Amino acid sequence: MIRSLPIDNKTEATLLSVLVAFIVLFPLCNGVFAEGSALHVSAFSMGVWGKYLCYAVLAVSLNMLWGYTGLLCLGQNLFFGLGGYAFGMYLMMNLGGPEATETVLPNFMEQRGMTMIPDWFLAFQNPVLALLAALIIPGLVALVFGTLAFRSRIKGVYFSILTQALVYAAMLLFRRGETGFGGTNGFTNYQYIFGASINSESTARWLFIGSGVLLLLVYLLVAWMLKTKFGLVQQAIRDSENRVRFSGYSTTHFKAFVFTLSAMIAGAAGALFVPQAGIINPSEMLPAKGLDVVVWVAVGGRGTKMGPIIGAILVNLLKSYTTREFPEFWLLILGGLFVLVVLFMPDGIMGLWDRYKGLLFSRKSAEPVAA
Repeated sequence: MIRSLPIDNKTEATLLSVLVAFIVLFPLCNGVFAEGSALHVSAFSMGVWGKYLCYAVLAVSLNMLWGYTGLLCLGQNLFFGLGGYAFGMYLMMNLGGPEATETVLPNFMEQRGMTMIPDWFLAFQNPVLALLAALIIPGLVALVFGTLAFRSRIKGVYFSILTQALVYAAMLLFRRGETGFGGTNGFTNYQYIFGASINSESTARWLFIGSGVLLLLVYLLVAWMLKTKFGLVQQAIRDSENRVRFSGYSTTHFKAFVFTLSAMIAGAAGALFVPQAGIINPSEMLPAKGLDVVVWVAVGGRGTKMGPIIGAILVNLLKSYTTREFPEFWLLILGGLFVLVVLFMPDGIMGLWDRYKGLLFSRKSAEPVAA
């Protein structure tokens, strides 16, 4: 089955096989092996790794822009947050469970003296509508913003600064309590999702599986796109946009489409992240979070299909360990890691492996053949 997929080399096929095996075996270890067994995986561990998979999807969405189109977006976490808020509204509308006769008023609305839930908020009781909103709302924001920016020929560092300004403005907006999004506390204390308890082990398994399936689908989508004419034009825009424009292509439309698609992917990742994290608040829209995503992609390897996934998981594993053991040094370690990558690993982990592999094979071929 792996051979029939749009995969370029054995390294990529091996990494993809490992990822598929992990997504299949991890929840199996939770459901098959009893608690106390060495092979048992707890619901907490699945929740943590499920969040890492969502972060990997976010990194892949940025790589579509930065790695393959040459657009460095410093606000990709905005679309992640918008998707999270859209699905978080559904979770807040289901605090009473499937058997509740009336909708439970969320705490943050009670604290503001509200006695009724706004009509626009009530619409998110429908899970299908909430999931669609998690895709459509980030996509619409990206489409409008991207079209205006690309028509004005804004690119390079100016585009990056504008995206960072956009996410900062959104963070300030969502922090305000009167906007109806919970203020600085956001949405939390979820109870039910699709009629099931959000704290049950079976729910944790399905959320993990959903995160893994989303990552695989996005990976295959990117791999397929790169093989098409659209993907070739996309990479040509990255290498020389003026030549593509002079060849008769509308680079504005291409970039707007990629920007919108990447935003929708980030929104889907945010929607799956929220029930596993148990909270969504404006801190997900901090400009620093957008820089974190850039570091993930840079560490793994910009312009590679597996690099962003590896970078997102490894950096977040490092963050989890460091913030627990050396919390005061985490930012210094992250900054040092980024400097190390820029100076000595410009192509990230995947690029380093390619160079090492080429050096290894060249040495083998140079060895004299024994008589």
